[in-house]
Parts: sequence; C-alpha cells; structure tokens
Amino acid sequence: MNYRRGFLFLTGAVFLLSACDEFTGSAAVLLTDRPEFAMYAEQFNLSQGKHKIEVIYKDNIAENFYNTKEALDIIVGSWLKSASTLKYWQSLDFLFKKNPGLKESFYPSLLALGRFDNRQYLVPVSFNLPIIIFSKNNNTLLSNPFTIGLEEIKTLGKDFNEKNNVYTRMGFSPLWNNNFLFETAVIFNTSFREDDPLDWNGDALLEAIRCIRDWIEEANGGLKAEDEFFFKYFFDPPPKLVVTNRILFAYMNSSGFFTMSNETQANLDFRILSGNGIIPVSENAVYYGLNKKGNSKKAAREFTVWFFKEETQMLLLKKSMEKHLSDTIFGIANGFSAMHSVNENVFPLYYPMLLGHMPPSDRLAAPNILPKNWMDIKDRVVIPYLRDACRGESVLTLKQRLDDWLRINNSSFNGGRLPDL
Repeated sequence: MNYRRGFLFLTGAVFLLSACDEFTGSAAVLLTDRPEFAMYAEQFNLSQGKHKIEVIYKDNIAENFYNTKEALDIIVGSWLKSASTLKYWQSLDFLFKKNPGLKESFYPSLLALGRFDNRQYLVPVSFNLPIIIFSKNNNTLLSNPFTIGLEEIKTLGKDFNEKNNVYTRMGFSPLWNNNFLFETAVIFNTSFREDDPLDWNGDALLEAIRCIRDWIEEANGGLKAEDEFFFKYFFDPPPKLVVTNRILFAYMNSSGFFTMSNETQANLDFRILSGNGIIPVSENAVYYGLNKKGNSKKAAREFTVWFFKEETQMLLLKKSMEKHLSDTIFGIANGFSAMHSVNENVFPLYYPMLLGHMPPSDRLAAPNILPKNWMDIKDRVVIPYLRDACRGESVLTLKQRLDDWLRINNSSFNGGRLPDL
C-alpha cells in the first residue's frame, strides 16, 4: 500500500472505531484487503443510526480470515473461494429476495463463481481487465472500438516496426510485460485452477508458448533484436514510449490506466484485450461474503443490502472523487463494479473515457477457483516459467518447477521468504 492510501485508510479507521465507542446499537466487523472500505463503511454509518460497521484491514485476507479468532461478520477480498471454505459462509440469497431484479445487474460469469449447490455464498464486488494502450493519433489503425485480439496486435505491431540496422521503432513484444504473457496463456484456455494445489491444461499452455515464440521471430526478428530495443529505449515508462511513437502498444491493467494522471491519459486511448471469444477477468477479483459465525448478522445484512445498490455505488464513486481517493483507487474497490448497470450508467460520469468502451457483459470470462497462495505460485513459479519458455530457455517443465517450489516451501523455509527458482 502506498503512503497516501495508507493514511486515508488509517484516518477512516480511527473515525469508525471511535464513533462505535459511543454507539450502543448493532455493530458488525468487516475484514478486508481493500482499504477504501473504511470510507464505504463511514458512508453507511452516516446514512442511518441503527447499525455500525467497524473495519479491519489486513493484506493476506485468506490466511487472516481462516486462521483468525476475532469475531468477524463481513469479509471482502480476493481468493475467498476454494473447495475447503464453504463451511465459513452463510447464504446471501436474501440479497436477491429483497431486490428480485438485482441478480440481472451482475455479470453472470462473475456471479456464478460465488455459487455452491445452487445457493449464492459469495457476491462479486469488483474486477479488473487487461487493456492495451496506444496513442490517440493511432486510433484509426484499429478495427474494433471495444476490444483488440492477439493477432491484430501482432500484425499492426509488425507494420509499425522501423529498422535502420537496428530497430528504432517496435510495435509490441509479448515479453515487455509478464502479465501479458499470463493473459495470453489464459486466452489459450490454459485454465489454471485449484487442485492440490494447482492444475492446468498442458497442451493449451504449450500452444500459448508457441504463439509467443512465433510472434517474437515473425514480427520482431528474434530475441536479440527485441532485447537490444528494450535495453536501448525502455528507460522511459511504456505510456511515454507510446505517446512519443517509439512503440505502438503497451499492456496495462485497467486500474493502473484509470489512476494515471489526467495529463498522461489525455494523449492515450485503449482497447480491452480479448481472444477466442473471451475477455479474461484478472484473477484477483474482489468478492463479498458473510461469516456464518458472525455475531452481528442484522447489521451485516443491512450493510450488504445498502452496498449492492446502484445509487449507493454512485455515492461511493462521488465521495471517492471528492476525497481524492480516485487518484490511487479506480472505481469501486479499485476496479470495475461487478454490477454492469453501475458500469454502464454511473462510471462514464466519473470516467469519461469509458464512454463507448464498456466491456461486453456476455464475453467476460471469470477466473477459475485458485489456491489461496495463488499469487505466490504465480509470481514465483508460473511467470518465471512462462518467461523462460517463451525465450527458449526453460529446462524444467512447469510441473517440475511447481514440485520444487512446494518441496522448498514445506521445508526449513516455511514462514520466511522463499528463494526464487
């Protein structure tokens, strides 16, 4: 967390806790890894006098929830769903009984991820998307006003290349961003998923790697040419290289793009990365659940109903702008709202660049259920493997790397920082 966000969170938390000291009604405790929920809870507390929400912030939401002895009522964060967690959640079906039309406001694929045995135990809050940015001056090159696919990025990038003995302009390389490599694997249906601890489609993974290797050779003349260009020009950040026409495209996460300064955004446009008929949703989508053992069920339910209203999320966006939270936090809980009605009706009022750019709801592909230590596995095993394999440098298979990482993780290094493999 950066210092600005940390300060905003802490001041909000102190207000909430001190306010609750004088309150004798129903108070619920909300555990989250999204610090902006301190402000959301503050708005709820100010909106009525019957219930209060107290907020606890912790980074590792999954570990802290499942292992805590504190009395918790509401849990909001990433990595909440796994095969072993059903016992913790109470049903949220009451939310849709109170508002029969609400279910249709959510993106179906995101809502489905929170269902067990035809009951809703987790409700999506927000999500992010992979986007490709480019200079507004190059807008006419693109074929679609909403999305862009891998083949079009490759083709337009190759046409953009300029070489005088060495490249002086290069359209795009998949190796410029580790998350682009991962999203390519997702688009090829590698389908990473929880399975003691992880499973995937090996054939799809190899197909994605072959695609990227061919891209490097066919579009950019090979690894040596790409590396020379990267080391010569990437002392500037990718958005600046795009604006100065040194590169055609750069990859970003949607929250990163919409928290850039207005001056930087003014010269840029974007498309959502898509392929094979899907738009991959980032794996760290935020979900909302109620603890089955919570002590303040009435207050928790009232906050739940209040939060998942379009007018509430409009208020929260407005307050985020007024308090300058939007300088570092995008939208609702640092992402698009999981309610497409909010994205379509409210977000463009505060993010004008979204006019004509909203993600098609029927193409969003929710991530699979992933192990709660997924980010460690991704950063320490999956991404290094992808980089090495796409550069033709991989010796161990992904399974061998994962087995080695798990062996070390369960040995004398437990509790400490693990060595990179």
